[in-house]
Amino acid sequence: MIRIDHIGIAVRNMADSNELFRKLLGETHFKIESVESEKVATSFFHIGESKIELLEASDPESPIAKFIEKRGEGIHHIAFEVDDIRAEVERLESEGFIPLNREPKRGADNKWVVFLHPKSSNGVLVELCQSI
Repeated sequence: MIRIDHIGIAVRNMADSNELFRKLLGETHFKIESVESEKVATSFFHIGESKIELLEASDPESPIAKFIEKRGEGIHHIAFEVDDIRAEVERLESEGFIPLNREPKRGADNKWVVFLHPKSSNGVLVELCQSI
């Protein structure tokens, strides 16, 4: 089974963005978390059965900082939850998708994550995730 787990949005200022999304969604975030391996702080909001993940760079050399420098704030990725991340990476690779990391790594929200290169998915950075 595959379902949308969350949509990641790159932001310059987490506090300002948390307030903006609180007003937009009518509720406050439910979790803030740092992911040191990605040099990012995250904030999660529930939206139905999915989530919005705000991403703020914690280092000027992080992928999020570089994304914002190049493209500005906005949608960074879409994440799909899968039951077996290793099997899904293998299946998608056989279909021509290019994993940025073949081996799952620990991400935010207690998930294993693998990203697919945007050039193999119509310019969209895709995250596969599986609960740990």
